[in-house]
Formats: sequence, C-alpha cells, structure tokens
Amino acid sequence: MTIKDLARLSGYSVGTVSRALNGLPNVSEQARSAILALAQERGYQLNTNAKYLKQIHSSGIVAVVTGTSNELFAQMIERIQQTLPTDRYPLTVDYVDENEDPVERALHLSREKKPAGLLFLGGDRRMYAKSFGEITLPSVVLTTDASRLGFDNLSSVTTDDVEAAECAMEYLLESGHRRIGVIAGDLSCSGPSRLRYEGCLLALERCGLTLPDECCATARYAFQDGYDAALRLLEQPGLTAIFAMSDVMAIGAMRALHDRGLRIPEDISVIGFDGLELGEFYTPKLTTIRQQASLLVDRGVALLLGTLERGAVARHETVPFTLAVRESTSHLPRKDGTNS
Repeated sequence: MTIKDLARLSGYSVGTVSRALNGLPNVSEQARSAILALAQERGYQLNTNAKYLKQIHSSGIVAVVTGTSNELFAQMIERIQQTLPTDRYPLTVDYVDENEDPVERALHLSREKKPAGLLFLGGDRRMYAKSFGEITLPSVVLTTDASRLGFDNLSSVTTDDVEAAECAMEYLLESGHRRIGVIAGDLSCSGPSRLRYEGCLLALERCGLTLPDECCATARYAFQDGYDAALRLLEQPGLTAIFAMSDVMAIGAMRALHDRGLRIPEDISVIGFDGLELGEFYTPKLTTIRQQASLLVDRGVALLLGTLERGAVARHETVPFTLAVRESTSHLPRKDGTNS
C-alpha cells in the first residue's frame, strides 16, 4: 500500500494525502479524517516517531528562479530577502535556464534540502501542469498564473499579461503607429511571453491589423538578445515602433537602434515591459508597462506564510499594472502636420 494507492482510493490528490499523513497544514479536517481512516483500514503504516516527523521538513524556503538574466526577477529576489522573515525561514535561491523545468529542479531541491515551502519565479504553466502534482509542499509561483491548474498547495500572484500587452500596443496605435515590430520571448510555451503576444494580437485586431511573422522576433530575456532581435526587425522596411516584452530586451534594442544611427523616438519609438528602475536612467528614459514587483512579492510571501503558519488554502491574485510614458515613444505627425 503506497501513498498513490491511498490517493486513488480516497479520491484526494497525492499531495493532500501526503500532507494529511504527515500532519502538515493546508488540509481540511474532513479530508484528513477520511485519509487517516482509510490508511488505518488498509493497513498503511504511519511513522509516528516525533523525531522523524521533525526531520521531514526544515524551516527554510527555497526559491526557484526561471532565467539567469532576468533583471525583474533579480529585483524581486531582493524584495523577498527583505520581506521574508529569514530568521524563521532561511532562504535558498536557485536558478534554472529559461528552457529548463523549474518544477523538476524544485523536486530535487526538496529532497536535498527538505524546505518548509517553495517560491517559484516564472516558468511555463505546462511544466507545472505536468509534474507539480509530485510536490506536497506549500508553494507560490510569482508572475505565472496557476489558477487553472487545480493544485491545492500552489498559489499564484501575477500581472494580467494579456491586458498589459494590449495596453502597450493600444498606446502605440493611438500614437499613430501602424508598422510595429515586436520582440517576444518563447512563444511555444504557455507563460507570460505567449500571453503578451496574445494581447498584442488583440489590440491590432481591433484596428483591423495583423502582426506579420517577419515583424515578430523571438529572443531570450537578455540585453544582447534584445539587441540582436532589433537588428533582425530593422531588416523590415517602414517600422516606426518596437514593443519589447521586457525592459532588458527593450534597452538592448535601443542600443542596436543607436548603433544603426537611428534616433529614439524621432525615427522609431520603443516601449518595454516590467518597469525596471534602470529604464528611468537610460537615455532616453524608457516608456514601459510597469509591473508592481514589490506588490507581487509582498502578496506572494504573505500567501506562503499564511499557508505555512495558518493552514490557509491556495489563492490566486492579480495585481494592477501602470503604463509609464517617458521619453522613448512619440506620436507620429498627421498628414496635416499635427500629432496623432
């Protein structure tokens, strides 16, 4: 008789069964009673040695970060270190490449470090759907919406990426731009890049426009990749604006435009996404969609502590964004000589 057998017979998830057997929070009393009764009926041997139970988990928190060059996540890790009571919950930070599976990495670290809980920054929802069921620890993912995944130990806090990208494109369209290049992340995944791409398409569709394949360049969330993507977009004639799906890609693109002798925003407008402090000190200052990184972290940490300390159920929250209009975008002049 295994935990998976008990899950199948009881109708509860493996995670719920494991937490009930090990006396962990985030399990309803009804579920706990039913699972323990079934375990006794089927002769499942519980290890009730107090020392063993104490060793199952430490008090630490493991944060798994997707992407090694994501400046937003670097900013968020700093905020986590400030917000999380590390005297009670020591923090371990681990990074995986953008194309790697953060859930598999978390499983490995859970066995190695036996943390009390997990924080995830980013990642493809398909990876969570595929293997998160093996994780029994209270967990929170930031910037990836897990509300439809149905795991009772996984909360999420995110920005509405579709709406935010719509907002960015609508601003460019209202400013008179029609030939717009897009620098996107990996569009084969179901993460923020794909959602932002969908937001771009929705905004264009409302204006009767499409996004030609040659006007969308995919890139990693890094300065050099944004630079290279912008050079590819410049091969297309008539571009008047570029929307980059992260500020680091936008700043890389701005450098490429400068190196090609183009003026920003006189020759071409650029808008980013994230709201990094760096964008305010670049020349020209970067227009961007500002995610509230501090609020994302504060709510995520609060949800994780609520689960760890009070057995709170998983929750999913969306925090607001703002459009920060600065110096890197401008309105195209109308044919009558006025601005759009």
